[in-house]
Amino acid sequence: MTALQVGRPWPLGAHWDGDGINFAVFSDHAQAIELCLFDDAGTLQQSCTALPGRTQQVWHGYLPGAQPGLVYGLRAHGLWQPQRGQRFNPAKLLLDPYARAIVGRFDWDGPHFGGDRQRPLEIDPRDNGAQALKARVVHDRFDWGGDAPPATPLADTVLYEVHVKGFTRLHPGVPEAQRGTYAGLASDAAITHLKRLGVTAVSLLPVHQALDEERLVRMGLRNYWGYNTLGFFCPSPALASPGASARDEFRTMVRRLHGAGIEVILDVVYNHSAETDERGPTIHFRGLDNAAYYRLRPDDPALYVNDTGTGNTLNLGHPRVLQLVMDSLRFWVGEMHVDGFRFDLAPVLGRSRISGGGFDLDAAFFHAITQDPLLSGVKLIAEPWDIGFGGYQLGQFPAGWAEWNDRFRDTVRSFWLRDATTRGELAQRLCASSDVFDARGRTPAESVNFIVAHDGFTLADLVSHDRKHNEANGEGNRDGHDHNHSWNAGVEGPSDDPVIVALRGRLQRALLATLLLSQGTPMLCAGDELGHSQHGNNNAYCQDNATSWIDWARADDALIAFTAQLLALRRTHRPLADRWYTGAVDAQGRPDLGWLQADGSPLDDAAWNDPAQRVIGASIGAPGQPGGPLLLLMNAGDDDVAFALPAGGWRVLLDSAALPSAALREAGAMAHTPWPLAAHSVVLLAQDHSADPAT
Repeated sequence: MTALQVGRPWPLGAHWDGDGINFAVFSDHAQAIELCLFDDAGTLQQSCTALPGRTQQVWHGYLPGAQPGLVYGLRAHGLWQPQRGQRFNPAKLLLDPYARAIVGRFDWDGPHFGGDRQRPLEIDPRDNGAQALKARVVHDRFDWGGDAPPATPLADTVLYEVHVKGFTRLHPGVPEAQRGTYAGLASDAAITHLKRLGVTAVSLLPVHQALDEERLVRMGLRNYWGYNTLGFFCPSPALASPGASARDEFRTMVRRLHGAGIEVILDVVYNHSAETDERGPTIHFRGLDNAAYYRLRPDDPALYVNDTGTGNTLNLGHPRVLQLVMDSLRFWVGEMHVDGFRFDLAPVLGRSRISGGGFDLDAAFFHAITQDPLLSGVKLIAEPWDIGFGGYQLGQFPAGWAEWNDRFRDTVRSFWLRDATTRGELAQRLCASSDVFDARGRTPAESVNFIVAHDGFTLADLVSHDRKHNEANGEGNRDGHDHNHSWNAGVEGPSDDPVIVALRGRLQRALLATLLLSQGTPMLCAGDELGHSQHGNNNAYCQDNATSWIDWARADDALIAFTAQLLALRRTHRPLADRWYTGAVDAQGRPDLGWLQADGSPLDDAAWNDPAQRVIGASIGAPGQPGGPLLLLMNAGDDDVAFALPAGGWRVLLDSAALPSAALREAGAMAHTPWPLAAHSVVLLAQDHSADPAT
């Protein structure tokens, strides 16, 4: 091998400059770091040489004449002192955290554990070089062909949360070789469906290369959702077509979706790594600098802070760990052209040493994002909770960030599915949770409203099950949420009773209408628009099978058409604009937003807080309203109600109680007063002055 030259400390990772490859890796506490080269298969170590340069905390070296395709790993020398937070073990080959491609398959039976499995404080001297994961140097160019992001304003965004594999794995319109892949999501059939619905962005469950947890592997399962990141710069090859480059296929997917006007949002996991707790494997961070990369317990640095529930928590309070996250985000925007991110367990990103590990709006991560010229312009969406101290932070993220709003989810479910809530609570959620976001100077669009997400019941299961059914997960049905605000409509699970089937259909339509006509940014969960069921499993994270894959053969086309009509109404009529309403009246005495009881009278204090009443109307005034004044009526009760309409002529834009085909056919019909507001229904009316006898 040509002798390693000193090289330079940037950029981190392995980069080919046309003449050779520069290697740079961070470790503050290592005493030496070796670069180990392997054959193309990654099984035979050919050389192992110390990186000759060190600049501040970065070890570096340059290999003249080396070419892309080179396979390598790292060995870090230092102290083995778990009680002091250090776990250096040069017998363990380490994966470069900046790897662009990963070679090998992780074997849980291999000697990948820095400490003895039974006695984790004792070092394991066995060498794992032949079996360890390695990095392959890549240097590829992609013809973006003039690709431009749609740049949809947040206020106009409709999110569609989707799993790349599950969306097309069973889709008959997708070429068989592309089903379940990036190419499948970019296929004509998939894009046609997305365009028919009218969504503006796909929010992809994690596509970073991930590791299946040992427990799942032992049970013959896998981490289907992918919230266990292994490579922060690697699109998962498991989601690419056989023999294809995952990077190029991912880019092609993005380019095709952009061409259809659809943005690509990535669900990203920067809160923990796949190395788990003190009994977990040594893959990269733990062996390179355990005390820097992870938050360790102050009372016992041999143990890990676990604000994530996965065994470890990344330490974004360290500038080099923060740099890793920022570099990864810039990679996905700059080189892969994604349009934004949904941050899993996002409070972890704002936990700082200054705040004693608590959430800090002034944390370095938020400042770094704000000043970054590339990242500050993309969509940033927080899952605003983790399991650490003070972990629930809804509404507390910086202005400009959007946040998953679980209060919307729980209130809307409760209102329609017989759980405890009030009309006052519902009104707040319909108005983008103004009590949470307006009070903090945020915009309505920053509330991401959802009723269903990947984690929990599907929409069809929400109205078919009182209880979770997670037995297939192998945890004795103990996993998953127990309190789901669901209702089985009288029978647990599938039913052939036409009355129950009709009621469940009506409830699904009412829930969809509430979501898509509310103020804020709506998020649909893929499959809910066509009746997808997971058979009552509300935690299908390990079900890479027909439980999770969307069954297109059983798709409810009428429900798809109804969902598309809802989104068309949202675009055309903007029922609630992206501004806060105050109740102020215009020159004609019409409030910008007023709330009505069935008899047409305004809700008083007692009515707002009466949990027994499930009928409400919203009178939305003309200012800023494209189609003039609107009336949104909801009846979550079991009986039809005569609802007294305000004076004037009204035409029907939507009646969710009608069968979807009839609802579309009868749109535009004139409404009379009182209006027979059906049980379990949503009605949207527009004022029609041409039919008003007073005009």
